[in-house]
Amino acid sequence: MADVSSLRDQVTALTAQVRTFIQAEAAQFDMSKMERKGFNDLVSYVDKQAEQQLVEGLQKLLPEAGFITEEGTSSVQKDEYNWIIDPLDGTTNFIHGLPVYSISVALLQREELVLGVVHELNQDECFHAVKGGGAFCNQERISVSQVGSLADALIATGFPYHDFNKMQNYLQVLGRFMQNSHGVRRLGSAAVDLAYVAAGRFEGFFEFNLNPWDVAGGALIVQEAGGIVTDFKGENGYLFGRQICASNGQAIQQEMLTLTEPIWKE
Repeated sequence: MADVSSLRDQVTALTAQVRTFIQAEAAQFDMSKMERKGFNDLVSYVDKQAEQQLVEGLQKLLPEAGFITEEGTSSVQKDEYNWIIDPLDGTTNFIHGLPVYSISVALLQREELVLGVVHELNQDECFHAVKGGGAFCNQERISVSQVGSLADALIATGFPYHDFNKMQNYLQVLGRFMQNSHGVRRLGSAAVDLAYVAAGRFEGFFEFNLNPWDVAGGALIVQEAGGIVTDFKGENGYLFGRQICASNGQAIQQEMLTLTEPIWKE
């Protein structure tokens, strides 16, 4: 396998190329071009073509790797390495012209994330990390904030948009966070939320019912920036367990886990 740091530079160059395509399409996109994968689960030709470009580029960089992709461009998974790709995280924002969306790419080595890239396209901020190498935004090193309590924290989340079985539980949890923090924000891109935790703009992020491609890139960046990422039980099941809680440190993490209990505990 190629050196991961060198591979990271090539991946960030690739996301920059795909960004050019996505932003060119954003300038002329209209809602008549959107498609539906399911209720409130939107997609467009931009997602699909961007994913195709990413898959083709990543195949050249690491031919032995498999893929876990949102739009199904490639579904061949391998034992050792797999790329996890969200070509346009925040599709609903993109379709409505709301400028918060990103490309997320991660490399999974067996069960360990070793490379993560989240490229927020409108600000052209490329967040990236390799295992053991720290976290960066473009060329600047980043770290989580030093806020030590939830009472002084700004928290990000995502709302349920198609599975409403736990809606009342979620509203209860939102109320708890509103009453016990500086506030709650919902940007519409989990990858961006995680990148902003890593950069110290949010102190924490939680969401239920996410997919691996939503969180893989951002999760490693948070960890390499000095933060903590778990599932709602405080365990390591966030990648495939469809629930994630990320924060700047253990004190806030424990407070967040206590408040999120109603989502998963019946």
